Amino acid sequence: MGEATPQGSAASRVFLTVVVAVAALVAVLAVVLILDAQRAARTEAEEVTRAVAESLAVMPQVVSDVTEAEASARLQPVAVDVMEHAHVDFVTIMTQDGVRVTHRDPAEIGRTYIGTIPGSAATATEEFTGTLGPSVRTIAPIVRDGEVVGWVAVGVTIGSIASDIVPRLPFVVMITLAVLAAGLLGAVLARQTTRRVAGDLPAGTIRDAVASYESMRTLGEALRAQTHEHGNRMHTAVSLLELGRTQEAIDLLTETSRQSQVLVDQVAAGRHGDPTVGALLLGKSAQARERGLEWSADIDPEAPRSPLSPVDAVSVVGNLIDNALDAAAVGEPPRWVRVEFTAADDGRLRIAVSDSGSGVPDELAERVFEHGFSTKPAGAEGRGVGLALVRSIVDGAGGTVEISAEPTVFTVLLPAGSP
Repeated sequence: MGEATPQGSAASRVFLTVVVAVAALVAVLAVVLILDAQRAARTEAEEVTRAVAESLAVMPQVVSDVTEAEASARLQPVAVDVMEHAHVDFVTIMTQDGVRVTHRDPAEIGRTYIGTIPGSAATATEEFTGTLGPSVRTIAPIVRDGEVVGWVAVGVTIGSIASDIVPRLPFVVMITLAVLAAGLLGAVLARQTTRRVAGDLPAGTIRDAVASYESMRTLGEALRAQTHEHGNRMHTAVSLLELGRTQEAIDLLTETSRQSQVLVDQVAAGRHGDPTVGALLLGKSAQARERGLEWSADIDPEAPRSPLSPVDAVSVVGNLIDNALDAAAVGEPPRWVRVEFTAADDGRLRIAVSDSGSGVPDELAERVFEHGFSTKPAGAEGRGVGLALVRSIVDGAGGTVEISAEPTVFTVLLPAGSP
């Protein structure tokens, strides 16, 4: 085994993950800011065109001259002056039936307006493609003595709206660069923090360390329960012997031995029996009885060999059983936990742990495998690690883990290990 290099360390993986996440966030933020700038520019164009159109529509000169024979000569200079000072692309004043009196292109004067003319004396804004291309335009009625005598259309082309976004781009760039810089700083800090905790160990090594800790924890709890149960029975047997009830003491010790031997025989019956998992199951059976739960374990002698190391196997099976014991203990009676090791139809190893608990809501069926997530209150030992570790180990072995309801069953499928 060569020495782990920083490039493959957990700290480097954390750094790369954060950098990728920040880059994705910055890209999304840039798109959102640009789209918001476009929306703001369009809204501004709509407001400007409406204000200019309504102002011109009530201008006394426009109201009086729009129906005159010399309307174009009198109003075209007004339209040109407005276009120059109001930053709009066109001002079209027209008669009631839409004949242009003014236009940005004098050659278009006298032709029919291209756009929507409202059916009533109302102001309307739309996007329409006219002689100058696509534009956002507002048309307002010219009213004299209560009657519509003409219309004023004021517009800004889409190209002009797009060009208005350019001055906003430096702001967008500043924001995205600031977020990027903050994200990169966070990535560096995350890498340094991870390196202080884990050094330059590869992520796989850290996961193995967590698996080892979880294995020792769950196996320790199981053996403690088994020792406690055996101690209680031995004290009871000694008391019976002291009282002269020898046969009852013998029966008690014989039953204790028989219960343990049944499970030992099941584990050792197959060619691939795992003594570590066997010890775990013995301890967990005692832990279940200690908590007042019915326990059953079914190990098929023909079940294929597990591809997991003893440490990983104990982590997977132990955490699933711990989860089942906790769920069953707070559920309605009868309270029980069942463990099965069988061969799946496709030849894989199937490990199923079921319980009588209330189950996991459908909306949380995937979240229970997330690191840090738990439906149980946090304790001194922490929560939300076990099932996340189970999935990590199973995924790493090329297997799958699923959850089903009524009753709650966690099912692990693993490829058969080498004989």
